Amino acid sequence: MYKSYSMELAGRTLTVDIGRVAKQANGAALMHYGDTTVLATATASKEPREGIDFFPLSVEYEEKMYAVGKIPGGFNKREGKASEHAILTSRVIDRPMRPLFPKDYRNDVTLVDMVMSVDPECNPEIPAMLGSSLATCISDIPFDGPCATTQIGLINGEYVVNPTLAQKDISDLQLTVASTRDKVIMIEAGANEVPEDQMIEAIYKAHEVNQEIIRFFDQIIAECGKEKHSYESCAVPQELFDAIKEIVPPEEMEVAVFSDDKQTRENNIAEITDKLKEAFAEKEEWLAVLGEAVYQYQKKTVRKMILKDHKRPDGRAITQIRPLAAEVDIIPRVHGSAMFTRGQTQICTITTLAPLAEAQRIDGLDEFETSKRYMHHYNFPSYSVGETKPSRGPGRREIGHGALAERALVPVLPSVEEFPYAIRTVSETFESNGSTSQASICASTMSLEAAGVPIKKPVAGISCGLVTGDTDDDYIVLTDIQGLEDFFGDMDFKVAGTHDGITAIQMDIKIHGLTRQIVEEAIARTKQAREYILTEVMEKAIAEPRKTVGEFAPKIIQMMIDPQKIGEVVGQRGKTINAIIDETGVKIDITDDGAVSICGTEQAMMDQAKKYIEIIASDFTEGQILTGKVVSIKDFGAFLEFAPGKEGLVHISKLAKQRVEKVEDVVSLGDVVKVVCMGKDKMGRVSFSIKDVPADAK
Repeated sequence: MYKSYSMELAGRTLTVDIGRVAKQANGAALMHYGDTTVLATATASKEPREGIDFFPLSVEYEEKMYAVGKIPGGFNKREGKASEHAILTSRVIDRPMRPLFPKDYRNDVTLVDMVMSVDPECNPEIPAMLGSSLATCISDIPFDGPCATTQIGLINGEYVVNPTLAQKDISDLQLTVASTRDKVIMIEAGANEVPEDQMIEAIYKAHEVNQEIIRFFDQIIAECGKEKHSYESCAVPQELFDAIKEIVPPEEMEVAVFSDDKQTRENNIAEITDKLKEAFAEKEEWLAVLGEAVYQYQKKTVRKMILKDHKRPDGRAITQIRPLAAEVDIIPRVHGSAMFTRGQTQICTITTLAPLAEAQRIDGLDEFETSKRYMHHYNFPSYSVGETKPSRGPGRREIGHGALAERALVPVLPSVEEFPYAIRTVSETFESNGSTSQASICASTMSLEAAGVPIKKPVAGISCGLVTGDTDDDYIVLTDIQGLEDFFGDMDFKVAGTHDGITAIQMDIKIHGLTRQIVEEAIARTKQAREYILTEVMEKAIAEPRKTVGEFAPKIIQMMIDPQKIGEVVGQRGKTINAIIDETGVKIDITDDGAVSICGTEQAMMDQAKKYIEIIASDFTEGQILTGKVVSIKDFGAFLEFAPGKEGLVHISKLAKQRVEKVEDVVSLGDVVKVVCMGKDKMGRVSFSIKDVPADAK
């Protein structure tokens, strides 16, 4: 027998089955939201993993194509590696849960969310996020939960809780908020320039819903929860800390970390570590955890400096931004390029334009998302942090950062009608010391403008940090955190937007949640910083988008034809359209509604292709002047080709004003001549004349 629990959530029924399936996992919950079904499981290893100084948590959000009645594409017809959407959902599940596990826990934990059925009215991300929290809470895995997650949309000025897939597609806000019993623990948002006060209102609307869910979970945990298992703590012994402080007093550690140069600081810490290794050479058990102990000592030192002394490691004021620089056109021949530097963080973004046919096709579980016209890719090579590591393609972090920047910029992109291009921006990290994702947003904005993409407004991004004390009121919010403040601090609050509103948020924290006061202060602080970056740096480097695309970018001509004529333009087995492409060297895309895009780099060739399509797609009219090439000569006249597959006859009597004995006396094969359409003859055939061409048309 299994237990089933239900609650009403945003007008739909959420049902949880406990003990029905996957009984060998430490915890499992079969989640039903409408007809959407997700199996959430939590499993932990029996023993801690040796030789690691972090908590090994992995989250897998698995999209099964049978969930939407599809057979996977590809040769072997089975699900392959996770899609970008699945990776991003895994990250959103991971981020609020990770801080709630014990910091000294080293057992492997795997959370798997398998999407088995999708109801378009109920987004599968919701039961997956809730299921992971609940499965862990009822398991014997140590976890300080529950946490709950809610999504908020904004349609016609009204908030929508857990919007459907169709609503999500038209919403001005896509907000995901995770909460513990009394605090917000994670925020993820994409928005069409939503004002700060409205964003805060939406965040706390989600927080209220989360409290209802947590009360529902508490009932399930009380009845089905297992006792938490004991584990081997990997905490650093206090005696070691005491011994380190005798050799390296706090004042010496402060001097070591107090530097605005990352390499200098790392060298200082390396010297301290070597000194300690020498001192503890006889104590093998201490040497095994010495690296973690030095890390903890650095962390305590930095946090004390910031919180008590209001001193930052690089000497900046609490609200001060690192030195900024921006420039465009640093890479020749590409369609657009820009570089943005903030302290020791440096990003170069390259923009590439292509015909709409190059848009990314998406084969996922969301029937409303089938293609992506704007793609932002983020790369983080090892040299950017002075390390050596072979490149194995983008990891989850790179995909997450790329998606965040993409989300920030989508609201300001021109429509397809305004700018009929597929757009790709690639952010290359040249140097990294904190907040590269936000620097990539700034660099991408300028790169798009340099490429001639008519974005509506520039977008800038900035990150705030946080250091907390013993109480909720004891904290400091830091503007523009560098790597050290990110590692040792409690929060990374990234906000991107225009002068007028927010376009993206990503908030990660390492503590058990934030008070409303901290959230409001962080959003206000990022607003100030964003305004400064836009006005004083980015807009001075490039004030507005260029009026035309660059020399090396493809040019696009758009035109409409009668959908009934598409077949004639394409021709049998594509013969006609391929003939136009071969002659002019352009790319041609035709949609079912008759929209034609002609893409090329030579304007003359594009104009020629356009002329051909216009001729093929229109009917001949009396008095129309055309230029044609002689392709066939008969006794009775000459056949002219006006465009590939579009021919007409000039009767021998219409070749010249005088009597013509032989057609060859007037025209030869390959001649290009002007003709006038004479309309239809008695037989209903369209005829053409050379001799009747008006003098002013010759």
